[in-house]
This record gives sequence, C-alpha cells and structure tokens, in this order.
Amino acid sequence: MKSSLAPGIRLITNFSRDSWYRGFILVLTFLFYTAYHLSRKPISIVKSELHRNCSNVIQPKDINITNNVTWCDWPPFDQDNYQTLFGVLDNCFLVAYAIGMFFSGIFGERLPLRYYLSIGMLMSGLFTCLFGLGFYWNIHSLGYYAFVQVMNGLMQTTGWPAVVACVGNWFGKGKRGFIMGVWNSHTSVGNILGSLIAGVFVSTAWGLSFIVPGIIIACTGVLCFFFLVEKPEDVNCSSPQHHSGQERNQEGGETAPLLQDSSIVDPSINGAISTEPDVIVEEHSEAISFLGALCIPGVVEFSLCLLFAKLVSYTFLYWLPLYISNVAHFEAKEAGDMSTLFDVGGILGGILAGLVSDYTGGRATTCCVMLVVAAPMLFLYNYIGQRSLGTTIGMLLLCGALVNGPYALITTAVSADLGTHESLKGNARALSTVTAIIDGTGSIGAALGPLLAGVISPSGWNNVFYMLISADVLACLFLSRLVYKEVQRWCGRGPRARGFNEF
Repeated sequence: MKSSLAPGIRLITNFSRDSWYRGFILVLTFLFYTAYHLSRKPISIVKSELHRNCSNVIQPKDINITNNVTWCDWPPFDQDNYQTLFGVLDNCFLVAYAIGMFFSGIFGERLPLRYYLSIGMLMSGLFTCLFGLGFYWNIHSLGYYAFVQVMNGLMQTTGWPAVVACVGNWFGKGKRGFIMGVWNSHTSVGNILGSLIAGVFVSTAWGLSFIVPGIIIACTGVLCFFFLVEKPEDVNCSSPQHHSGQERNQEGGETAPLLQDSSIVDPSINGAISTEPDVIVEEHSEAISFLGALCIPGVVEFSLCLLFAKLVSYTFLYWLPLYISNVAHFEAKEAGDMSTLFDVGGILGGILAGLVSDYTGGRATTCCVMLVVAAPMLFLYNYIGQRSLGTTIGMLLLCGALVNGPYALITTAVSADLGTHESLKGNARALSTVTAIIDGTGSIGAALGPLLAGVISPSGWNNVFYMLISADVLACLFLSRLVYKEVQRWCGRGPRARGFNEF
C-alpha cells in the first residue's frame, strides 16, 4: 500500500517524470554557467597581487633588489600605468566576448547545444589554464596574456545563449521570472566561488588561481556531453506551452501585455468554457534572422538598457576587489572575500526581481525601479561604505541586489519571454538569437565599464562612481516606453490576474 512507503519514496513518487527531468536540467545548466563565471573571476582577485605595495612586503635575503617600490610586482604590471594595462586585459576579454556573442546565438541555433556547450567549456578551461601557466612559465609579455584573454572571451560566448535556450525549451512562462531569478543566481554563485578559490592561491602561487577554475569548467564540459538533454521531446516529456489565445491584443500590432505570463484555464474547472481557440504552436525548422529578431517588440529597448546595466555590474565584477584594497587597505585575499558580498546581494536581488515581475507582470517597471534606487545607493556606498565593517557589509549587499537584480531579470526571464514571443508564431529556434542579441549588446557595456574605470580611476574613485550612477540613469531612460505601456495597461485594465498556476 502507498501508506506503507517510506517518506522519501513517497516524496519521489509525488513528482512526475517530467518534473524530475525539468529539475535535472535546471540543476545541470545552473552548474554549467556557475563554472563559466567561476573561471572569469580570478583576474579581478589576482590584480592586487600582480601590482602590490612592495614597501610593506618583507624582502627575501637571497634576492638582489634594485627598486624597493616594485620589486614584488609581476612585470609588465610593475609600471605606473598598471591600471591601464589591467584595463587592456579586461577589454581583450570583454570586447571579444561582446563581438563573439552576436555570432554565438546564430551558431547555437544551428548546432546541437550539447556539443556546442561541451566544446565551449573545454576550450574555455584550456585558455583559463594558459593564463595561470604564465606564472609557472615565467611569462612577462602583455601580448601573451592579452591573446589568452581574447580567446577565452570568444570561448565564453558559447555559454549564455545555449543555456538560456535549453532552459527556455523546458519551461513555460507562468513562473519564469521566479524560476529564472533563482536559476540566474549561478552568476553570483560562480563569482563567489571564483573569488574564494582564487583567494586561496593568490598570495602563494597566483597561477593556480586560474588553473583550478580552468580544470573545473573543463570537467563540467565533460559532464555536459554525457548528460545534457536539449529538448523535452528527446526523452518523451511534454513540451511547455509558451502562449495562449488570451495573450492577443490588436493595439499597435503587438502582443499585450508584451511580457505578461499567459493564463491557461482548464475548461473543466468550475464549468468554465473557453470561447477562444488555443494558439497552435508550430515548430519552425528555419532559424530567425538577426534583423527579424531585432523587430520583436521590446528587444531593442531591453538590449540598450542591459548595455548600461551590465556596464555597472561588470565594473564591480572586475574592479571592486581593487577598490576595496585601495580604499579600505585590505590585503588581496581579504578584499576578494569582502567583494563576494556584492554577489550575495545579487542573488537576493535576482530572486526578488523575478518574484515581483511575476506578480505584477511588469518586467520593465521592476527593472526601472531597481535601477532608480540603485543610483543614490551607489553614491552612498562611495561616501560612507568604508566607515565601518557593518556599513561595508550592508551597503555591498544592498548595492549588489539593486545592480544585479535588473541585469539578472533581463538576461534570463525577459530574454526567454522575448525569444518565445507570440509574434514568432511558435518558432522555438529564435530563443538563442534573441538571447545573444540582448546579452551581446549588454556585453558592449560590460567591455566599456572596466575600460572606463581603468581610464578614470587614476583621477579618483569618486569619478568612477559618478560614471556608474550616470549609466544607471541611462538604463532607466531606455525602458521608459515599456514602463509607460505597462503603467497604462495597469490603469486601463485594473489588477491583472496573477499567473502563478502555469509552469
């Protein structure tokens, strides 16, 4: 009898086969992109080791020292322009990433995702390890490290469009904001793990700060090859329904609300009878063009918003440990550990943004409000954030939530919503291209942020924060049209039905 079953077995049997597969894919893709971000983080930790204040370092007796200021630095980063050189390394990665992202989505639609991700992770692991091997091979050429960064940036573009497309294949729109808000914490988890792993080795053998994460991402590539299932149909699971007939609206030729969750009502419940026919979703074999993806309502606005939101997020990603080290006078490891609080806040912010946008149906408004609040919080963090340990922790958590919340929502739930937009008439192959366009545009900002920080920081950290605040304001402005449409919809139709019942 069922009542005699062990509690654990009863729990297992309560979930359907489809649910187990969906959970498995969610966890698997979470691990994949955690590894991607884990392998990006070490350079921000190692910067403060490549160029140090050598006057405070104990000098070995067996080394003939000619310059007391730079003897412990790693050439070529022992020069006065070291911040500019760090900016060069950051931008070699980020510019390559931004350019490659626009092509990555196109390749991702036309190649098997399992092979594409596996090869991408293996190659990314290789180039991450090559950067670390420069320590053991005693390489002091900026060109070597710049080349490795360029190649790693290109290899890293295989990750995001592919994992979002895979998750989009398995999940419908009902709880997409919350599910992807939780799922997108892989970005912050990867940053945290990358910081902690790099911090273990940074003061003794900084090469291992790259080699260990490189091995980890290569191993996840092998895991992907053996276990990833791209689509529910491949294992005879039911496909999620992305649209219903109730999403149609003739105003302006757009689906309205643009990013609202569809509410599917079972006609047998409470005797309700649906008078509108269901939209028949057809599987299109032809991939969408780049211009066709740009014409999807909302893609351009969210792409430009993400450009500035990602500019802020990636400036913190690459420069926060060095800022903490310079301003609060922490050692490299302590600064790296402290910077992880920003990513912890990012986890909370991503989940909160997903929950609020699911409940209200206002993806654009949720992003805009968080960005508006983030601007004064960044100002406060710069002026009072280092006064005490408690203030530092609180401000890092708050700024991380407000900065990374909109970034997480746009790159996950919004990208998946637009990639399965009703105007596509069921073309499931558009998701990878739409994701690549949005994240690729955002990656331009990700490249500009660290570059501008490297150029501006010699004139003072205050100016860097003014730049970040300006970027937040611009990100809000690009969403103004969509926010207006959402507010107009709320005022015109009253409270929307909370679509928490669809998966």
